[in-house]
Amino acid sequence: MERLIQLLDDLDDLISMVGLVSERIRKAFYSLLFTCVAVAVQVGGIFLALIHPPIALATAILLFVALLYRSVTSPRLEIA
Repeated sequence: MERLIQLLDDLDDLISMVGLVSERIRKAFYSLLFTCVAVAVQVGGIFLALIHPPIALATAILLFVALLYRSVTSPRLEIA
């Protein structure tokens, strides 16, 4: 009976370890995905600026206006 309890305890430890390792893998995957998307957006912006500069300028201005609008309309954080 003692051996069965020890075996079940080891099995529980193994399952917990898989959960912890999978969390690290998930974090690494999301970091890699975020990096790839950030680089792709920047490279796309450079290619757009080289191919058709007026469209790149218009896109940059639209993004800047959206950023300004968000900073003006978002609620302020109160510093206590």
